[in-house]
Amino acid sequence: MKLGLLQLNSTVGDFTANRQKLLKGYETACTRGAGFVLAPELFLCGYPPRDLLLRADFVDTNLTVLTETAKSIGKIPLCVGYVDQNPDRPGRALRNSAAVLQNGKILWRTHKCLLPTYDVFDEDRYFEPAKNITPFEFNGRKLGITICEDIWNDPDFWPERLYRRDPIKELIAQGARAIINISASPWHDGKERVRLEMLQRVARDEGIPLAYVNLIGANDELIFDGHSVVLDKRGEPLASGRGFAEDLLVVDWEANASAQKAGWPAREQQLFAALSLGIRDYIGKCGFKSAIVGLSGGIDSALVAVLAADALGPDHVRGISMPTRYSSEGSLSDAEKLARNLGIRYEVLPIETVFQSVEKQLAKVFAGTKPNEAEENVQSRLRGVTLMALSNKFGALVLTTGNKSEMAVGYCTLYGDMCGALAPLADVFKMDVYKISRWVNREREIIPAASLTKPPSAELRPDQKDQDSLPPYEILDQILDAYVVQNLSKPEIIQRGFAAAVVNDVINKITFSEYKRRQAAPGLKVSPRAFGIGRRIPIAQKFRVTV
Repeated sequence: MKLGLLQLNSTVGDFTANRQKLLKGYETACTRGAGFVLAPELFLCGYPPRDLLLRADFVDTNLTVLTETAKSIGKIPLCVGYVDQNPDRPGRALRNSAAVLQNGKILWRTHKCLLPTYDVFDEDRYFEPAKNITPFEFNGRKLGITICEDIWNDPDFWPERLYRRDPIKELIAQGARAIINISASPWHDGKERVRLEMLQRVARDEGIPLAYVNLIGANDELIFDGHSVVLDKRGEPLASGRGFAEDLLVVDWEANASAQKAGWPAREQQLFAALSLGIRDYIGKCGFKSAIVGLSGGIDSALVAVLAADALGPDHVRGISMPTRYSSEGSLSDAEKLARNLGIRYEVLPIETVFQSVEKQLAKVFAGTKPNEAEENVQSRLRGVTLMALSNKFGALVLTTGNKSEMAVGYCTLYGDMCGALAPLADVFKMDVYKISRWVNREREIIPAASLTKPPSAELRPDQKDQDSLPPYEILDQILDAYVVQNLSKPEIIQRGFAAAVVNDVINKITFSEYKRRQAAPGLKVSPRAFGIGRRIPIAQKFRVTV
């Protein structure tokens, strides 16, 4: 049997476009000889729909579109994800479901068993889990059709399991001789490798072929990487979908095809591809076409500009330098060189005169005080005003340039450099910013060498350096990774060899900056634990651990 896997990009709530894309992919797969076609989880409505699921008109439209889609399906079945209503009470009103469509009808339905509630997931808020699942019989063969998380609970792969049930074993016990999984599995650094290892373990241990189709694209913070795969009963890949791009696979499960060796691009390439996709989909799905980036001559704004130019095309990116008396000539020349290398529009809009006016306005009330971050932040906020004015005038979204290291410890200015619609680097540590930037320059200099080598500085006072206020980024990022991503305690981090005073200072900065992050632009999630919807820390709280 030849399977067609539609690794496609859907938009939440765009039922018409999602349906058209689905049918076009289905027709192509059929033309290429597919005998059974698969599309991702909740593809018709887009994933994740979140509280749109609380709207009856949203759910009803999704069901109408499912029925209309079925009318366009011929003798080759299509399995696609959608939202179903749950008639059973007590229980939640909806189910995360898959339907098999054939000959103009909805032939068969099944529902998701395991509903994730960790990290960015909150499916138990909306859906009722399936109590019973059964295989789907097609051409005399029983297929175990599962939805995303249902395949993520193999007792032989995970040392600690989140669920008591294993839907795969339940289906095999009922005679399933192949496993299908339709998925919307968001990506983070390294997940594609872990996912493939897990899928291979399931296929190999159960001795069954396995087909896995995953969503690609970005919806808000989440990035979906694709990497769909078909495995033989030894767990060897027969075909693999591309990463971070739409793809269509047609694979013969029955043929004794040669197994493929899985190979992965460099980590920096994967991160770059994910971030570029995240920018492109966020801007495009929000109905915009272009972006504005404040160029400081530093490494963060340089990388954001490179990503934006890759995502949208250079003609759709505008770089703006906004110098004051503290801006070095090197910063301006580096920003200009970057813009020239990328081919983006570049303008210099000095804010010194406006800064002087604000200083004069505040002189009387500030009299007798020493200059501090109050004066420094005025500059950042004037830059924010400038960028937002350009955004309003030209209909381009502002991309903020702060990285995860800065966001973690509050080394950023509310209503200043935090102004914008999207924060592409909000989940990228500073040292990874450098690594990705060096990868960008692997063949030729795109980001000026000086941006990579000069000490990081906000240039808001004379001779300012980031390390005046922060530990070296090599140390800071390790502490942040341990505390934010790995969720280690203060004593555990100190036991790794970090100075107690430094660890205490960093964690205090993280805690005190929660109110800033709550007001920040959404960031693209590329780590196992990002700031945003997957990390829900109270702002007003007094939990402290002293060491």
